[in-house]
Amino acid sequence: MKKMTRFNNKKKAAIMLTGTLALTGAISAIPMPMFQNGMAAVVYAAEGTEYSTVKGIATMGTGQAHIDIAGNEGQTLVGKKFNVYKLFDAENSKGGESINYTFNPTYEQALKNVVAKALTKAGTTVSAADVTEYQVIDYIQSLNNYPVEGATADQTLESRYSDFRYFIEALRDEMVKLNEAPDVVNVKNVRSDNSIRLDGLQYGYYVIDEVSNVDGTHSASSLCMVNTANPAAQVVIKSDYPSITKKIQEDDADANIKDADRWNDIGDYEIGQTVPYKYTSNVPDINGYDTYYYAWHDVMDDALTFNAKSVKIEISGTVDGKDKTYTLNNSEFVVTENPGNGDTFMIAIADLKAIVDREFDAVDNRKENTYGQTVTLTYNATLNDKAAENTGRPGFENDVRLEFSNDADSEGEGKTGYTPWDTVVCFTYRLNPIKTNDHDKVLDGAKFRLYSDADCKNEVYVKEGQDGYIVINRDSIGGTDHTGGTKPDTAVEMVSNANGTFNIYGLDSGTYYLKETDAPDGYRLLTDPIKLELKATFTTERDSYVKGDGATDKTLTAFDAKANIKTFYNGISKSEDKTLETSVEDGSANITIVNQVGKKLPITGTSTVVIMLGAGVVLMSVAIAKGRKKDEEI
Repeated sequence: MKKMTRFNNKKKAAIMLTGTLALTGAISAIPMPMFQNGMAAVVYAAEGTEYSTVKGIATMGTGQAHIDIAGNEGQTLVGKKFNVYKLFDAENSKGGESINYTFNPTYEQALKNVVAKALTKAGTTVSAADVTEYQVIDYIQSLNNYPVEGATADQTLESRYSDFRYFIEALRDEMVKLNEAPDVVNVKNVRSDNSIRLDGLQYGYYVIDEVSNVDGTHSASSLCMVNTANPAAQVVIKSDYPSITKKIQEDDADANIKDADRWNDIGDYEIGQTVPYKYTSNVPDINGYDTYYYAWHDVMDDALTFNAKSVKIEISGTVDGKDKTYTLNNSEFVVTENPGNGDTFMIAIADLKAIVDREFDAVDNRKENTYGQTVTLTYNATLNDKAAENTGRPGFENDVRLEFSNDADSEGEGKTGYTPWDTVVCFTYRLNPIKTNDHDKVLDGAKFRLYSDADCKNEVYVKEGQDGYIVINRDSIGGTDHTGGTKPDTAVEMVSNANGTFNIYGLDSGTYYLKETDAPDGYRLLTDPIKLELKATFTTERDSYVKGDGATDKTLTAFDAKANIKTFYNGISKSEDKTLETSVEDGSANITIVNQVGKKLPITGTSTVVIMLGAGVVLMSVAIAKGRKKDEEI
């Protein structure tokens, strides 16, 4: 058997036989060909003729047979290309109790070459020129693990790991080498059930080889298929490939988020907050592969910092009818940061097949396993200080695509395919306070702290930034969101500057409490914190984010804010709700915080005051005189 390097696989041939053989399994039972007068009509299409489907049907001649090829669920056949090789003509006996094959001269030489090599390897030295038609037929029959008699008997599908399939693969390669041109079917469209029909075929033994990927569909190349054309032959495409979805976990409740754990395509966060991400993909049908490469490529906005130690990969499925989840050891995958090609990081499993076959063992005597398990990868990132530069739109995108082995027939070249990119987005916001008095004079030197609770016990720490203050979420200091953790050394108290401003960058949707801790000289302190409510409104389609939509009104549709301000002046308590001026473009809310000008205490102009002042002067004079006399006595 041929060995392949790394994640490349033995060349496997999953074969489709129509006419003479009736295969079961992935290929449904096939009725035997019907012949007039017990003879097959032999009509060859022009060598190398190309056909395209019309309404899902490729008319390839005037014969009475056809082959239907069905696509995998959710995986279109449109854009695929199939090479069709008719190896033999097929002839049934009148009663259907026997069947005979004869060479199609177009591919006779390739058949002889491959069989000659096989016979020589088995110990019978023979040249290709000396190989007879019967030797070829008999050799192929010797590879039959499920021999049956009669043209109408059902025949079990050969394993993807059988010698027969390796033979078909070698034959396909030889035909390509000899430039023995096949007929070609280009799938331009499909029938309503995502299938195509090869119509007008003559009865015979066919090799059908899927030879092209489909741009934009992350398609995988098929294993070679074989069938014998009967009046009605049906096969299922062997190519299968994974899909991937990426989600971000929102920390706020939203009626439009369908997932109970709030996984969706959109989120908003504080700077410094942990941002959870999740990939969900599947294990495709990888029978026919020796090894299967599986790697995630992720591109993150510079405002996001990847936490490599947070990566966790789980595979979920069933074993003996019982649910099972296996968590990969760190040794079973590799995390590479900045691997090139613009990727922020890559996480690769060198051989997913080996892990699945070991942990979800349902391998039968044909060496084939049952696949379809779910692969879930989670990791965390942190919204970093660069997010302060772009609050509001367009948000911070994160893209992923999956790289996977896509050609079980590849010869040591490591052929892989890619899924399309899947993108999610997150946002953050800012508050633009300005400190003034009630005569619109800006005030510097006022001090403030921000809290996440009405009791002002859980401070939202901030540090100095270029144009104000940047939030330090407690996630980044060992806490959980707004609680816990050690106060960071960089945390400061906010102070209004000469312009009266102290902008705060990196806020989440939600409720905050802004407390004045020290008023400017000559002004009374605001005794109650200001309650702030920031509200971002997103599209109702939170699971359908399209890359680039974060810059438009298709994702972040609105940004609103309101404040409740309590004051106490002149013996009067006042509570006022204000709708703040906002900008959805930069995710900002403006608030003016006012300190009223204090009034002087009252005085009178009565004689009492004058007398008291005079008395004060007399008393002071007496004291001075007494002091001088005492000095003279000394």
